[in-house]
Amino acid sequence: MDWLRAPAAQQGRAILAGLLDPIDQTEAYLAAIKAHPDAGRIYARVTDARARSETIAAHDRAKLELRRGLLDGVAISWKDNIDSGGTVTEAGSRLLEGRVPRKDAIVLARASRQGTIMLGKTHMTELAFSGLGLNPNTATPPNALDPDLAPGGSSSGAAVSVALGLAAAAIGSDTGGSVRVPAAWNDLVGFKPTHDSLPEKGVVPLCRKFDIVGPIARTVEDCAELFALMAATKPADLTGASVSGRRLLVLDGVPFENAEEGPVAAFEDAVDRLARAGAQITRLSPDWVAKAVALSPALFAPEAYGIWRAQIEDAPELMWRPILDRFRSGADISAPDYVSAWESLVRIRRKWVKEVASAHDAILLPTAPILPPNAARLMADDGEFVRANLLALRNTRIGNLLGLPVCTLPSGHRACGISIMGHAGRDTHLLHVAAGVESALAAT
Repeated sequence: MDWLRAPAAQQGRAILAGLLDPIDQTEAYLAAIKAHPDAGRIYARVTDARARSETIAAHDRAKLELRRGLLDGVAISWKDNIDSGGTVTEAGSRLLEGRVPRKDAIVLARASRQGTIMLGKTHMTELAFSGLGLNPNTATPPNALDPDLAPGGSSSGAAVSVALGLAAAAIGSDTGGSVRVPAAWNDLVGFKPTHDSLPEKGVVPLCRKFDIVGPIARTVEDCAELFALMAATKPADLTGASVSGRRLLVLDGVPFENAEEGPVAAFEDAVDRLARAGAQITRLSPDWVAKAVALSPALFAPEAYGIWRAQIEDAPELMWRPILDRFRSGADISAPDYVSAWESLVRIRRKWVKEVASAHDAILLPTAPILPPNAARLMADDGEFVRANLLALRNTRIGNLLGLPVCTLPSGHRACGISIMGHAGRDTHLLHVAAGVESALAAT
């Protein structure tokens, strides 16, 4: 068996059964990273010494039957905007070149205390402000399915590290889709928890009102286990997960506007398979979802620019022009317009709970309305970069705007994900529904 590509939870069970040694597995990952021709485009830094120290401790706990949990001894990667004490953390930006935090982010510290192994820090979009995954100032990871295509971002290296067997799972961050787009475009599972369900301390911010870290992995179970480690809670019980009898709503309208044929066909095929597995499928297109999406320019860029303006304007030449322009667009929004947009969004969120959420177990939509575009074309054409970036994040941003947890799963069609949106604050319920969807799609 190729243990490097085995799900994280499966590796954990193999360690428990004595079939897999944490030291051997970590060394295998480190060797695979070293040997991979694109390793420098995927990992910003490999933390060999830390990984070896942590895996020796995990090996000893396994021998003494003192393992701390299912993922004790399992090796994962971390996006480079999540602080790691004593290790350079630059958030993909030359503005933060050489930045070394003193302590681990809380989420990393919690995962480490439960025995996970940190392999290193993965490349990302500059300051996490793009969904395409391109970063000429540091590195652009190759899409794992086709190296000519954009990997998805901003957690680009995180997803690619898992898809290419260079980590058992990864932790990224998601402000408008940055976990889910790269997960979908690399045929992985990605989970964006409810905003504020995990501590933000030690995570380099983009927009604090939307930022949240989340796992990228091969299975829903892996995501549930990693979420529990970072939340310091028990993992979701996925026993008996099924879509039979589940009330699933297809969100029509906005998610399908200007969508490419491939993602739409893949999504509809997946929905048909869920219906055959016993899910109760209905469709709805609330007009106020479009109104929520239209608020995006007045919400994301103003906050991002407000956080980063001083550093950006001290040295704007250090930034890639498309990302610089996106940040600076936040200066065009007045304070009254920003407050008004938030007031409108709060009203829309109330409507969502009252008119949609209470009647359904989960909401379905295509993760991204486009397939991963050609990376070279994006680099050569600023207009195409802007167009593709807005479309890539359009569907995922709905979950962030509504404040919902969302899980994307492979649809069974290359680089096409199906997203399951849940209820705010009910992350374990969503993971249970997602596990049922995963099981149904795997069986058909």
